[in-house]
Amino acid sequence: MARRKKNDLADAVVEATALLPWWAGVALAVLSYLVLHSIAQKPLTTALQPGQAGSFAATAMWHAFATIGQYLLPLLFLLGAGVSAYKRHQARRLHAGAANRADGVAQGTWREFEVLVGEYFRRQGFTALDNGGGGPDGGVDVLLQKGSDRYLVQCKQWRALRVGVQPVRELYGVMAARRVAGGFVVTSGEFTQEARSFAEGREIQLINGKTLQRGIQAQAVVSGSPAPAPREVGKPQPAAPAAEATPSCPLCSAPMVLRQARQGAAAGKQFWGCSRFGQTKCRGTRELG
Repeated sequence: MARRKKNDLADAVVEATALLPWWAGVALAVLSYLVLHSIAQKPLTTALQPGQAGSFAATAMWHAFATIGQYLLPLLFLLGAGVSAYKRHQARRLHAGAANRADGVAQGTWREFEVLVGEYFRRQGFTALDNGGGGPDGGVDVLLQKGSDRYLVQCKQWRALRVGVQPVRELYGVMAARRVAGGFVVTSGEFTQEARSFAEGREIQLINGKTLQRGIQAQAVVSGSPAPAPREVGKPQPAAPAAEATPSCPLCSAPMVLRQARQGAAAGKQFWGCSRFGQTKCRGTRELG
């Protein structure tokens, strides 16, 4: 077994804290200092009774850890909080940048695309957790939660190729293994018809680049930072359509999410669908105004 580096544990604390909201890292820093400081302040007993050597050694080690840890552990938590705050700032910046360009979702690296998708779902009312994919196709990229329901998100920044059925099948298998409420495959491009057919009737939603772009621009308007209409040289620009806040389901009052019709006369058009369709089969819909 490879020997762990000295800073592995410290790195793990910082990385784990960075996954939390920044204020949670600050709270952990304060709490850890108060607890460890109270232990470090207690004097060690120097008078030993027969047979207490082992107990004294353990107490002395714990006291030494508290003496050092009362400063080191809060520092690590604060570093993690700083990383978390930076990530949120980066996510907002990427979201604003994508909203201001016609092809905003196709720009940047695959890692930035995952951050952008996480911010998109966060503004849809989900709690989004970056899963830290190991590469451009590193499995489940974003973990979502809304209430007690959990969802998995696979991101595919494929500009030229269409996303086929295989990634959709793989995510569906992971969904079944983890027993989550649903899943999303999000791409900056398009999906093949085979992929759409497989997703039909299953608790998995496919979001193509155009749908994601429209959703991000709608969110930018709702958040109070309206995105200007994308500009093309030599063409007059139509006014950007007004966006509406995320509505509630007319049947069960649950939050709604943007969906895209896959078949029928309205195929390809967006609409608001109930977010609890995967659990209750609620078919509440609203037109996208």
